[in-house]
Order: sequence, then C-alpha cells, then structure tokens
Amino acid sequence: MASSIPNFSNSEIAFKHLSDKQLKFSIRMFQLINSPFLSKLGMKLANFGVKAHLPVSGMIKATLFRQFCGGESMNECDQVIVQLGKNNIGAILDYAIEGADKDKVFDHVTDELIRVIRKAEKNPNIPVSCMKLTGVGRFELFRKLTEKEELKEIEKLEFGKVVQRVQRICQAAHDAKVPIYIDAEESWIQGAIDRLAESMMRQFNKEQAIVFTTLQMYRWDKLDHLKKLLKEAQKEQFIVGVKFVRGAYLEKENNRAQENGYKSPIQPNKESTDKDFNAALELAVKQLKHIEFCAGTHNQESCEILTQLMNEAKLPNDHSHIFFSQLYGMSDNLSYNLSNAGYKVSKYLPYGPVKATVPYLTRRAEENTSISGQMSNELSLLMRELKRRKGK
Repeated sequence: MASSIPNFSNSEIAFKHLSDKQLKFSIRMFQLINSPFLSKLGMKLANFGVKAHLPVSGMIKATLFRQFCGGESMNECDQVIVQLGKNNIGAILDYAIEGADKDKVFDHVTDELIRVIRKAEKNPNIPVSCMKLTGVGRFELFRKLTEKEELKEIEKLEFGKVVQRVQRICQAAHDAKVPIYIDAEESWIQGAIDRLAESMMRQFNKEQAIVFTTLQMYRWDKLDHLKKLLKEAQKEQFIVGVKFVRGAYLEKENNRAQENGYKSPIQPNKESTDKDFNAALELAVKQLKHIEFCAGTHNQESCEILTQLMNEAKLPNDHSHIFFSQLYGMSDNLSYNLSNAGYKVSKYLPYGPVKATVPYLTRRAEENTSISGQMSNELSLLMRELKRRKGK
C-alpha cells in the first residue's frame, strides 16, 4: 500500500471511539487545560494536596487522571487496550512511578516492567513497552554520573544495582521480542541515561531494534547525536532504535540554565526545534537499513512530513521500522486518522496509583499550555465533532 497523507481534520474518524458523554467530558478537560491560569492553579493544588496528604485522589482520578491515564493497575488498563486495539492502535503501558530513592521501590518497578513485557508478549495490542530510568535508579545518582562527579564506593555499588535492573528488563524484552522505549528526562541526568541506553542497544539490537533510546529534538545537540549514533551502528553492526520527541521540560531546562549560569541545552526557538525534528525524520527514512524509529509527536506538520517522506520513498504505510506515537487522551485526530490509513500507531498509556501519576499529569498540563495553539485546535476539533453529531 503506497503511503498517503491522512486527513487529520476528519473529526468523525478521530473521535468515533468516544460516546457522546465521553466526548463532552473530553471537551470539559480541554477547556480546563486550554486556560493556562486554571491549568497551573489546578496542578499546584493537586501537588500541594498530595504532599500534604489531603484527600485529593478522588478529584484527580475523576478529572485529569481519567482523561490521560488507563487505570491504577495494569489490569485496569485492559478495557482501554481492547478499545485501542479495535482501531488498530497499540497501547504502550507506561508505569508512571518515578523519582523514588529506595531500592525496595526500584526493585518493585523492575518487576512490574518485566510483568508488562510478559503481558505484551501475549497481547498483539501491546506492541512496545517503555521505562523511565528514574523509576529504577536514583535521580541524584544519574546527575552525578552525567556531570562526571566522583562517586563514593557505596554509590558505585548502587549504580551496579541500577545496571543489573536495566539489564534484567532489557533481557526480558529481548527474550519476548517486545521492544522497549527508554524515555528521555532532564538534561542534567540525560548523559548517564544515554550511555546506559546505548550500551543496552549495542548488546540487544543485533537482529532487530529491541532497545530504543529517546532523542529530545528541542535540544540543539541531538541531531548531531543521531548522526554519530548511526555511524557507530554501521561500524559496530547493531541497529539503532530511537524515539524522536520534541521534549517536555522546556521551562525547567531554561530556568535551571539561567539560574546556574550555563548555556541552555534548549533550541533558541520553536522553529529550530521543528527543523531538527523533521531533519531527523528525513535522515532516519534514508537509513532504514540501520534504524527503527518512532515519531513521538503531537505535531500535525511532522506527521504529514513523515507520511510524505514514506510516500516519496515508496514505502508501505505499515513499514516495520516506522512507528507513530501519541499520548493517550491527546491528539486523537492524529492517532486515529493515521491508523485508519494503515500506519503503525501506538498510544502511551500511563497507569499507577493516582498520587504517583501527579508528576506525569503536571508535565502534561505544563507542556500543553506551552504549545501555542495546539490545545485550541484539539478543543475546536472536539467541538466540531459534537456539532456534527448534533446535526445528524
């Protein structure tokens, strides 16, 4: 099937999976998110409530958690997984525990991620797994490694345990033939994450991409990073697995750089980010012998560019090395229209105890309100679909 550019404005296809009641609920949520003031105020209150041990879980679960998360446990996600699968959209189960500092929690997360992989092995509607390395290791340890600070002996032993956890997870993914996306995080811990992800890639990506690193293209150095990685892969005979994203820590990154007096790792403007993101897609399409990649984006133009690149290269829509991905609860006009046209599409589906998902939900609120026009577009498409249904 030759590639073709879907009509991303088709609201009927985009929201066919939502009942009228669900559609109206999504409209209310995006009206909230579309207001930067209300969105920030709501997340500040949620964070305060969680830290102060106030009974806020019910309120969070009935609103943002319901919109953007699959459930509090893996099994609670089953209904969403089935619904996505009916529309040929895969679910990426994302255990939303991060930022812990105890071995007991890290070991629990490791075991849970392996359970996700085993579930995915038996379920074609779960094509990929994922993890955040701060779910299996201490943030401050990654910072010290990234900034090349001398580790104490006890920290060296601690990092050895982190490597063992990551090794166990990646080995399970390799044995099950279920790819795993290692998510990107803040720049001041990302160097250590990159090194660990790439060492696993070298070990497990000999025949196919099992381990995927993540490149945040809002960083000005990541296009060069990709070029370097591709050269190394060709020389060392492994397949690059990479997920391209723009990035979710913009405000935090720029603030920290300013406060600490170093050059921000973030691109000078959105245009530069878009340019590098799209250039990475173009490079990847030309190097499909050496790379498998996922375009993790809510940007319609980038989706159009990738489908066009595939069309020009005469690649089938469902090429085994090319994936699209969006977050659950967002950009259904991209996900469902891409899937309807035969592209390989998945949704990140976070789950976990409500309080543990608050950092994830806070990033969604901050990220969404900073994306000029995107939430307004999402809201207008939802409103258009409601109007279309009423006009029947």
